[in-house]
Amino acid sequence: MTLFPVVAQADAIRPADYLTFDRHQAQLGQLLFYDKILSGNQNISCATCHHHSLHGADGVSLGIGEGGAGLGADRTPGDGLTRIAERVPRNAPALWNLGHTGVRQMFHDGRVEMADDSGTRFRTPAGVHTPEGLNSILAAQALFPMSSATEMAGAPDENPVAAAFATRIDLGWAMVADRVRNVPEYQEQFMRAFPDVQSVEDITIVEIVNALAAFIGTEWQNHDSPYDKWLTLGEPLSPQAEQGRQLFFGDAGCAGCHSGPLFSDQAFHAVGVPQFGPGRPFDGDTIPRDLGRMETTRNPDDAYKFRTPSLRNVALSAPYGHNGAYPKLRDMIRHMCDPITAREEWTPGMARLPDVDWLNEHDFRLMSFGDELADQIAYLDIAPVEMVDSDIDALEAFLNALTGETAETRPLGRPDSVPSGLPVD
Repeated sequence: MTLFPVVAQADAIRPADYLTFDRHQAQLGQLLFYDKILSGNQNISCATCHHHSLHGADGVSLGIGEGGAGLGADRTPGDGLTRIAERVPRNAPALWNLGHTGVRQMFHDGRVEMADDSGTRFRTPAGVHTPEGLNSILAAQALFPMSSATEMAGAPDENPVAAAFATRIDLGWAMVADRVRNVPEYQEQFMRAFPDVQSVEDITIVEIVNALAAFIGTEWQNHDSPYDKWLTLGEPLSPQAEQGRQLFFGDAGCAGCHSGPLFSDQAFHAVGVPQFGPGRPFDGDTIPRDLGRMETTRNPDDAYKFRTPSLRNVALSAPYGHNGAYPKLRDMIRHMCDPITAREEWTPGMARLPDVDWLNEHDFRLMSFGDELADQIAYLDIAPVEMVDSDIDALEAFLNALTGETAETRPLGRPDSVPSGLPVD
């Protein structure tokens, strides 16, 4: 296990620390973000799992993706031939500050990442089919939810877009772009937002995800928390939050991983969050587990490692962990202080899972694999620290002090309608 060094404090965030996006592209991205036209069966949008009313996430441990209806804990799983086959295997992360220039990887396992310092070349699961001309790592990330059968595409026998994705990923993106470019209002908006779009044929998946990136990268910028005021203006925190700050950057060791202006070292660590749900088995694996970073690197040393999440506005983004195993912030704090004890005390009832009759009995099947559970503990790379209840209270108060005062007031918000005419969640 690794002991992390004491860190003085996190750096401040400045407006100049964010990528610059075009305002008209962001406005277009807002509409695309809420438009179900990007999904195979035209029944789910990006916003379904990253909704403004749920602070840019969905508020559940493992969401219901393509085939469901509604939002968050009230989302239903469909029925008949279109009912969902599995839950989305990982928790939907919030979108706060993803336009910051310090963000170099996307997804819990970092499977989309910058290939160099230019900010224009990326390593992605699409390999050579990754399109050129992407404006940011945010745009590279936006390519993949729409290609996932569970998240947005649907099954290959349900719609031609999903069938195209199953054949070759770039063919699916081309079909999505065809749909968008055939909507007259989108034609006008793309020509207004992108100088290089001179005709309908110039609208491709690149312009679509660049617009999504412009929206996400500007909409969820937020750095006006009480901690920021302490850091830049010297305004004192509450006594309890100040105690938590000293623990966070001192004896509790939190800042060893949650460092820098985003409170994340942008690295990957095995912290032993209890696993459940379908997992992400690969290479013929039949155990419903999630090996995290190892899925991308194929390096056994990366087993069970997940990207350190940013802690800005963390109080708004429950539940916690790569699969949302912990419903409350203090539950996650306790786990990070003593993972082994927290795992022993964890119960399936702590998971926030929308009821799905045909999946409920399989959700916690992994708990019967004793060797697998032992492996998850063996790979832990954080050391426990002894914290009493008052310390947990103080750490929680400090993390609450990372919530921006304007976090719930976003510039654009949810549109009332979208150009496709499809319903808006």
